[in-house]
Amino acid sequence: MSERTIQLLALCLALAMVPETRAESLGVIGPVYRIAEEDFLAMVERRLREREASGELARLRGLAIERGRMAVLQPAPLPLQVAQTARSYHYDPSYVLDRNLLDASGKLLFPAGTRANPLDIVSLSRRLLFLDARDPRQVALASNLIGKYAGAVKPVLTGGSYLDLMRRWRMPVYYDQHGLLVRRLAIRHVPALVSQEDKMLRIDEIVPPAITSPREEARR
Repeated sequence: MSERTIQLLALCLALAMVPETRAESLGVIGPVYRIAEEDFLAMVERRLREREASGELARLRGLAIERGRMAVLQPAPLPLQVAQTARSYHYDPSYVLDRNLLDASGKLLFPAGTRANPLDIVSLSRRLLFLDARDPRQVALASNLIGKYAGAVKPVLTGGSYLDLMRRWRMPVYYDQHGLLVRRLAIRHVPALVSQEDKMLRIDEIVPPAITSPREEARR
């Protein structure tokens, strides 16, 4: 007797040992309904049409456009406080390679541990002035410093509208997006003036002077 024949006999014996089962009616538990759920895409399309007809879609579109416009024209201000005490410190812009730097052919250009200072190659030609343009005192101080250094100042905003100052001063005004520069330079208060001192950067956090009205100025 072949092996396959033995397998077939074993299967027949196993089936013969299974008890006989019968299907029985359990009665009606409750009414049965056909599934009539609305198609998801059809539902989305229907709701969009309803909102468009009511004007809600146009309103939401307008809000999105306005939020985008304001994000470009007046980015979110950085959480910096106004300087109450003058503070000066230095920042070393040098960096150290944490891995070997290779060229396209795999040749070693600079080994890990190489120290470099960008100020050895290019100097800071203009001072950086970080300020919050929402504060009139800081704007007035910035105007005085721009005049003092004959325009060799690059204004960098941490709050307010750079477009307004560009129109007023007729010069480029920048914005520290996401606070990358103030974090790198450890600036905690504004206004802050950054200048080069030898191979270091000097940061001066300045207390903005109070603004006096023409009448008060005349009394003095």
